[in-house]
Amino acid sequence: MVTERVGQPALPTIRVACGVLVDGPRILIARRPTGKVGAGKWEFPGGKIEAGETPRQALVRELDEELGIQVTQATPLARLRHAYRDRIIWLDTWRVEAFAGSAVPREGQELAWVEAARAPEYELLGSSWRVLAALRLPRHYAFTPPILAPERWLAQIPALPRGTWLRLRRPAATDVAYVDLARPVARACAAAGVALVVDRMAALEAGIVAAGLHLGGVQLARITARPVDHEIICFASVHDAAQLALAYARDVDAVIVSPLRATPSHPQAQGIGWDAFHRLAVDAGLPAYALGGVGPGDLETVRRHGGFGVAGISAYWSGSS
Repeated sequence: MVTERVGQPALPTIRVACGVLVDGPRILIARRPTGKVGAGKWEFPGGKIEAGETPRQALVRELDEELGIQVTQATPLARLRHAYRDRIIWLDTWRVEAFAGSAVPREGQELAWVEAARAPEYELLGSSWRVLAALRLPRHYAFTPPILAPERWLAQIPALPRGTWLRLRRPAATDVAYVDLARPVARACAAAGVALVVDRMAALEAGIVAAGLHLGGVQLARITARPVDHEIICFASVHDAAQLALAYARDVDAVIVSPLRATPSHPQAQGIGWDAFHRLAVDAGLPAYALGGVGPGDLETVRRHGGFGVAGISAYWSGSS
């Protein structure tokens, strides 16, 4: 991954709108034609946002020009940043659920409808990895509650909001104890259709099937590179702009920004508030979750403030507050 270099001339910034066309489990990718930067690599259709255009207007125009389709239903996915050696791309990405017409290559590109899980088999343009990760991310991210016995919250896993991912958080446990607990949690998650996130490499090394790895602040400060491949989503907890920059430099897929407000589990922590969360989320270049005093009902408020989703502990569990 290339990151901006301190002390070097600022790289030009390009704003781009791109669309992930969805057809059931399949998505549309396009191969850049000869003569273009990144020729031969695959990406999501889209192009530069022109002066005076909104991201959605640019999306509609670009997909008409490139594919001959008219977008009829599209939902904002994430605002992403990717640094190449000679430029910085800001991607306003959209999930395109419906369109009129049939997608055809109008600009010499090659098109392929592929299952999302198989897209990494193609030689992707660098920024496309971030889009793929955002496409997989949940809007709800629950953490296991510290004050409930495991048998109590294990029984509640099937009641989590649809599509929720679950982080097994046991900061005081040894690696051995953590792995021992992760085994029944993984089975319960699999039975309920909930994706599991672990925060110990020991769990992955022990063969625990997990969709993600979560890095705490200490772990983030210790690593020098992304610790897992792109098949596993990498989350990181951040509290300020410096940690956010470090998370980006370490190529994580999403950040959890906290604390938004004081909470029962961290009553001494002063919340940063919505304005500060908005500034961090907009500047992140990564999907950002709000954590601290928010719950499932706050999702739309979080998104209005530039966030991607909600993370929470007590808000997702009965009897934990």
